[in-house]
Amino acid sequence: MNAVDLTRRIVRIDTINPHSPERPCADLLGKLLEDAGYAVRTHEFAPGRASLVARREGSEKPLAFVGHLDTVPLGAAPWTRDPFAGETQDGRLYGRGSSDMKSGVAAMVAAALDLARTPLRKAGLTLVLVAGEETGCEGAAHLAGIPGALGEASAMVVGEPTENRPVVGHKGALWLRVRFRGVTAHGSMPEKGKNAVYAAARALLKLADLRFDVAPDPLLGSPTLNVGTFAGGMNVNSVPDEATFTIDLRTIPAQRHAQIRAQLQTLLGADAEIVPLVDLEGIRTPDDDPFVHIALEAARAATGEKLQPGAATYFTDASVLMPAYGGVPTGVLGPGEMALCHQTDEYCLVSRVEAAVAAYTAIARRVCGA
Repeated sequence: MNAVDLTRRIVRIDTINPHSPERPCADLLGKLLEDAGYAVRTHEFAPGRASLVARREGSEKPLAFVGHLDTVPLGAAPWTRDPFAGETQDGRLYGRGSSDMKSGVAAMVAAALDLARTPLRKAGLTLVLVAGEETGCEGAAHLAGIPGALGEASAMVVGEPTENRPVVGHKGALWLRVRFRGVTAHGSMPEKGKNAVYAAARALLKLADLRFDVAPDPLLGSPTLNVGTFAGGMNVNSVPDEATFTIDLRTIPAQRHAQIRAQLQTLLGADAEIVPLVDLEGIRTPDDDPFVHIALEAARAATGEKLQPGAATYFTDASVLMPAYGGVPTGVLGPGEMALCHQTDEYCLVSRVEAAVAAYTAIARRVCGA
């Protein structure tokens, strides 16, 4: 199976989250894998929101290839290319999801199909292709909650865009909405009410000087906190009885999100109603893990570059699946362009898609004994 042609085929399927269901894409890939001898199961967390798990058994726990099928919306800016045509020019394949991350999915499926006739003398091979990653890893969480749906794994490769550079960790994302409630009154008689904006503002200012007592990660650096929005009140001449703000925390794996939430509750006070919007822990595999060496050697051979383990700024389905698989060694490795994620006129490089197939195949041959 030609991975570039397969990328083009699935780019042509609109899977913009949440308006366009992933089911048509999952069905196409599932049929290819099933026809090649993989045992395929499809799971929906909502109508049409389909994830698939495809398996070939070996004598040891499988290697898992992981990717997501959904994309983000096109954005307000006009595209100069048809975002659903999979058009190629000057070595670039254009389309929404081409880099993030349908090229990675296509390369993984192509590698799995190429290996379909090869005996697996060691580990099995599993593909986990999920819906709903872009809005908080909903598909991965759904699979993790179904007994037996994921099976087991000995190691995991996530095909998110890294330009074929192995990534061994990424920060977590903890997005919180904080609400304060008050009592409304006429603006000319504020003493009759309780101003929620004042309460929220006093609490919010405490975050400006907050520092986390955790050592920076050598690759990921330090955790960060940003207040992204603030809203309160109905009109100028009423005492506001509600005010909210949102917090974007990017955490490192040494932190635990439950402890952070407890710390913030103490800092902001009992009146602060804190609700998580996204709660995804960071991941990190030690640089000296044997699986990292396997992935690194495969990527170097496929690209001809002297690559070193890196880190990513985004989160991935590994936030859910790595703990679901018991903390297995995990690498993020994909052909997409990191700088083009969610961009207008998104594209991937054809050469990187072909190199990704070679890297995935080499990793599978080493781990699975193919």
